[in-house]
Amino acid sequence: MNHSFLFIILLFSTVVSSAQTKRITVSKDGTGDYSTVQEAINAVIDSNSSVTTIFIKKGIYKEKLRLPESKMNVHFIGEDVNSTVLTYDDYASKKDSSGKDIGTSGSSSFFIFGNGFSAENITFENSSGPVGQAVAVRITGDKARFINCRFLGFQDTLYTHGTGSRQYYRNCYIEGTVDFIFGAATALFDSCIIYGKKAGFFTAASTPQGTAYGYVFRNCRFTGNAPAGSFYLGRPWRPYAKVLIMNSYLGPIVHKAGWDNWGNAANENTIWYAEYNNHGEAAGTTDRVSWAKTITEAEAKALTITTILGGWNPLQ
Repeated sequence: MNHSFLFIILLFSTVVSSAQTKRITVSKDGTGDYSTVQEAINAVIDSNSSVTTIFIKKGIYKEKLRLPESKMNVHFIGEDVNSTVLTYDDYASKKDSSGKDIGTSGSSSFFIFGNGFSAENITFENSSGPVGQAVAVRITGDKARFINCRFLGFQDTLYTHGTGSRQYYRNCYIEGTVDFIFGAATALFDSCIIYGKKAGFFTAASTPQGTAYGYVFRNCRFTGNAPAGSFYLGRPWRPYAKVLIMNSYLGPIVHKAGWDNWGNAANENTIWYAEYNNHGEAAGTTDRVSWAKTITEAEAKALTITTILGGWNPLQ
């Protein structure tokens, strides 16, 4: 083979390999490629099918972030989950430049529109405090994965926004007050801590009609510093909300009734709220609302990751 031609092939292979393993470093002290997270996002090649890893060093990054739909397969890795913090302080009643409320969606600290996003060892925060709806992260894109992350806020902390979006959370910590995990996505929460503050509702699913699964929590801990009996497992933001909690710890802050119909008895005929094999002070179902469900052992065994998430396995 011609040596010049062989060199060109090797050079091309190196370039392709480099493109497939692109890594960007963000550091507030200027030692990385960029000093802000949004600059790193902007540097991701549009419509790129390969993974771009953004390594974020320790620091508090106060930025209102947006991952556009064109930025696909972006992977955030934090240096440390407790000290790599992405935060902002907008809230729903805050006014925009025209004097109108920015609303719940507009309050988000981080908007994720691109498909294939993943994050590890990151804290996502809305730091505005108990001022009404104030979203830390809003996820619209499909196949979003979060491993060992924290979501900090009060009302409406985590907005699983996208209809048709599939989302996976493993070993995550999610805290809040009213409806602090809410939205239309199908989301699996694996071995997560769901931490209730003050009083409220852990979930407010808006699962679209005909969707196989809404929220599934397995091997999670529902706990917090709220008074005993002050938290409901969920209430339906939309009439066809679906939530299943299985093999999880339900602490004393959980109300013995378990679930709430959001002041509309008609919701009881359309929602699907179910439990299976839970434990803890509030796991007993004797005093649950009459319309709450339980699933069988056979049904529980059939619930694999790929079954719940419509054929997607986020661990591969």
